[in-house]
Amino acid sequence: MGEMPDHEDKSEDKDAADIVLDPRIQEAIGKSLKAHYDDLIQAPVPDRFLVLLAELEAKERRDGQ
Repeated sequence: MGEMPDHEDKSEDKDAADIVLDPRIQEAIGKSLKAHYDDLIQAPVPDRFLVLLAELEAKERRDGQ
C-alpha cells in the first residue's frame, strides 16, 4: 500500500517556535485569563452537581463495604 504524502512544511514549525510575544501582551493575556478563572472558581457549585456528587459518594461507600 502507498504511504500518505507528508505535506507538513518543517520551516513553518521553526518559524512558529521563533515567535515571542511582547511581555506586555503576555501580561495582559495572563491577567485576563486569571480574572476569567477567578470568576469561575468563585461561582457556586450548581445544586444538581452537589446532588450527583453526594449520590456518587454514597454509592462508593456502599460498594466499598
